[in-house]
Amino acid sequence: GKMAAAAARGGSPSLSAGEEEPPLGLDSLVEEAAAAAPSAGFRLTAVRREPAVRLQHGVSGLEPLAWSEDHRVSVSTARSIAVLEQLSDVHSGGQEMVIHRTAVPAPSAACLLKVGPKKEVAECKEKFASSVDPTVSQTFMLDRVFNPEGKSLPPMRGFKYSSWSPLGCDANGRCLLAALTMDNRLTIHTNLNRLQWVQLVDLTEIYGERLYEASYKLSKADTPRGELGDFSEFQRRHSMQTPVRMEWSGICTTQQVKHNNECRDVGSVLLAVLFENGNIAVWQFQLPFLGKESITSCNTIESGINSPSVLSWWEYEHNNRKMSGLIVGSAFGPVKILPVNLKAVKGYFTLRQPVVLWQEMDQLPVHSIKCIPLYHPYQKCSCSLVVAARGAYVFWCLLLISKAGLNVHNSHVTGLHSLPIVSMTADKQNGTVYTCSSDGKVRQLIPIFTDVALKFEHQLIKLSEVFGSVRTHGIAVSPCGAYLAVITTEGMTNGLHPVNKNYQVQFVTLKTFEEAAAQLLESSVQNLFRQVDLTDLVRWKILKDKHIPQFLQEALDKKIESCGSTYFWRFKLFLLRILYQSMQKAPSEVMWRPSHEDAKILISDSPGMGSTEDDQEEGTSKQASKQSLCDTGKGMDIDDAADDSLPQSSDIGGREPMEEKLLEIQAQIEAVEMHLTREHMKRVLGEVYLHTWITENTSIPTRGVCDFLMSDDGYDDRTARVLIGHILKKMNKQTFPEHCSLCKEILPFTDRKQAVCSNGHIWLRCFLTYQSCQSLVYRRCLLHDSIARHPTPEDPEWIRRLLQGPCTFCDSPVF
Repeated sequence: GKMAAAAARGGSPSLSAGEEEPPLGLDSLVEEAAAAAPSAGFRLTAVRREPAVRLQHGVSGLEPLAWSEDHRVSVSTARSIAVLEQLSDVHSGGQEMVIHRTAVPAPSAACLLKVGPKKEVAECKEKFASSVDPTVSQTFMLDRVFNPEGKSLPPMRGFKYSSWSPLGCDANGRCLLAALTMDNRLTIHTNLNRLQWVQLVDLTEIYGERLYEASYKLSKADTPRGELGDFSEFQRRHSMQTPVRMEWSGICTTQQVKHNNECRDVGSVLLAVLFENGNIAVWQFQLPFLGKESITSCNTIESGINSPSVLSWWEYEHNNRKMSGLIVGSAFGPVKILPVNLKAVKGYFTLRQPVVLWQEMDQLPVHSIKCIPLYHPYQKCSCSLVVAARGAYVFWCLLLISKAGLNVHNSHVTGLHSLPIVSMTADKQNGTVYTCSSDGKVRQLIPIFTDVALKFEHQLIKLSEVFGSVRTHGIAVSPCGAYLAVITTEGMTNGLHPVNKNYQVQFVTLKTFEEAAAQLLESSVQNLFRQVDLTDLVRWKILKDKHIPQFLQEALDKKIESCGSTYFWRFKLFLLRILYQSMQKAPSEVMWRPSHEDAKILISDSPGMGSTEDDQEEGTSKQASKQSLCDTGKGMDIDDAADDSLPQSSDIGGREPMEEKLLEIQAQIEAVEMHLTREHMKRVLGEVYLHTWITENTSIPTRGVCDFLMSDDGYDDRTARVLIGHILKKMNKQTFPEHCSLCKEILPFTDRKQAVCSNGHIWLRCFLTYQSCQSLVYRRCLLHDSIARHPTPEDPEWIRRLLQGPCTFCDSPVF
C-alpha cells in the first residue's frame, strides 16, 4: 500500500523506517491551517511536478531563486547563475515539464572597486595591511570588500543576488538579468540566441569611473573629504559603491523629439541599486537595452538609512497619475519609502518627502520586501500592499491615496514560522504571499480586505509531505501563480543530518487544472506565451487523460462565437495539438539508439499506415512501439492505463479507429491554423493598404496574398473582400511577383507555408509578412512553429513593426 501511495503521488517509495507515511490525498497539508483559518474556501492541495532539476553547485546569496515574467527561473549558485526556462512544448508527448537549461558563468577575475589611482591604492593597501594598529590591520585584512581575492581567506565565488527586468527590455522583447557577484560586480546580461548569455554592461565599473571623475563627491556642494590614506576615507569610498541589492522598475515611456519635430514614444526602464552606505543609484536605460550606449542617465539619492539590506519599487496608479518611489529596509528594522523624481518620464509623480512605514530599531532585519498593487473593494480605488519579511514575522503595510492624502495602515503577522523566514515570494495577480523557513514549511498568506484595512488568511504547506524530509533555501512563484519553485536539500532522517548536500530545484502545483483553465479563458493579457505556467498545467492534464475536458471545450467554443479575438483560436489550436500528442503511442525504444532487427519492419510499407507525410513519420514510431509492447524488460515508458484506453490489437483492423481519430484531429488542427493564417493575412493587407500610395513592391507579396484569400470558395469574409477590392483598385494591373533567387522563375503563392517555383526550388515563407525567405539566415519562434525573415535596412517602419510580432500560432517570441 505504501509503495502504491508513493507511486500515485509521483514520489519515490523510499521512506525511512522512522517516518510516518502521509495520507494519499495530501489533505493533511491544510489540517494545521484549517485550525488557524476559518474559511474552507481557500484549500490548497500541493502536488509534486516532475522533473526535479539537480544543481551542479551549492546555492549562494540571499533569496537565491527568482522567476521572470518570460518563464525563466534563475538560481544563484557558487559558480554561476543557473537559468531554467519553462517551455510549453506542443511537440513533445512527455508528461514532465519541459525545461531548457542555460547558465550565466561567474567572471573569473575578482572585482576590485575603483577608489583611486592604481598605484596610490596599492600603496594604501600595503600601509593598512602592515599597520601597527590592530583595529586597522585586522579590519582591513578581514574585509572582503577590500580583499575579494582572499589571499589568506578563501576567494569570494558565486552570486549574491539576481533580478529580472520586466518583459520587453532586450532586443528580442524579453527580460534582462541583472546579476550581483559575491565580490560586488554588478552586470546586466541578455540571452539572444537561446543558448548563450552575453554580458551587456558592467555597471560597477561605470559607476566607479563616474565617482572617480567627480572625485568621490555626490554633488558640487559636497565638502571635499580626506585623502585615500585615511582609513575612514578608504572605507567610505568602498561603501559608497558596494551594491547590496538591485531592483528593476516597470517600463515607463519617455518622449523623444525627432528632427522633423515629430514626437515618438521611447520605452525606458530604471534599475535602482542600493549601496552599503545607504545611497541609491537610479540608472535609466533606453529600450531595447543594447549595452553602454543605452544608458541615458544615472542619479544618486541619499536614503539616510543605516545598514540598508533590501529595496523594492513602489509603483502606484491614482486617477491615471502614476506615483513612484523606492521602499528601503534596514538590517536594524526600519522600513521607509523614498521619493524618486523622474525628470524625463511623462506622467510620473512622486512623494514630497520620505514616508516612514516602520520606524522601530528593533534589530529584526528586513531581508525581503514585495510591493503588490491591488484594488480595494470597499474604498473603490487602487492601493499598494507592501509586505516585508522581518525575522520570523511578516510586516505588512497598506498604502492608499484618498482626498485626505496618503493613508498608511500597518501591522505584523506573527505565529507563521518557528524559524526566521529565509525566502518570500508573491503572486502579483491576486496578492497571495508565500513565505518559507529552512525547515521545509511554506505559508500561503491570502490578503482579505476589511472595511478599514485588511487581514490575512493563512495556511501551511508542509513540503515534507510532497518531497519527504527536506531543508529549503528559497522559493519563487511562477508569473501566473500556477507553480511554486523550491530549492531543497536533504533533510534529517532518523534525527541525523545528511552526509552530503544535493541542491535541487523542485516544482509544486499551486492551482488545479480547473483554476488554470478558467484563468486562461478569462485572461486579460490574451497571450499564451505569457501564461506558460498555466498552459503547462492544462497540457499535463490532457496528456494524462487523453481527452480535452468537456467543460473547457464548451466554454472555449462559446468564447470563439461571442468574441472575435484570435487568442481563443490559438488556445484551441494549442489544446488540439496536445490532444494529438497524447494520442500518439510513446516510442518505447530510445529514439537515437540504432535498432538492427527492427529496421526491416520499419521500412516495409504496412497496409495500416496513412499516406500523409505526418502519418509516415508517426507510422515508424507506432510500429516500433508495437514491436516492443510485449517486451517489457526494456524499461518501457508507456502508461498501463493508456494501453487499456487505446484500441490495441495485433491485427491491423483494430488500429483503424485510432488512425481515424488522429486524422480527424489533424484536420481540425489544419482548419484552425488556416483560420489564424487568414486573420493575420487580413491584418498584413490592412497595413499594406494604409502605408502605400500605389502599392509599389513593398516586399510583401500583396497580389499573391489577395489571390490566396479569394481562392477558397468556402471562405466568405466580407471584410476581406472589401479590403482586397480596395487594394486591387490601387494596384491597377501591376502584379509585382516574387522571383526565385536561384533560377529567376516566378514563385507562385499557392501555399501559406512555402513557395515552390516551377523548377522545384522550395523556399519557406515568413509567417509575419508572407514573403519567401530566400536567404540562408532567418528567425524561428520559440516553439519552432514557424519562421520569419530578418528586417532589412530598406524595410519601412511598418514592415519592421510587423516583423517584431510574435508567432501567429503560439504567441511565442521569434529569434
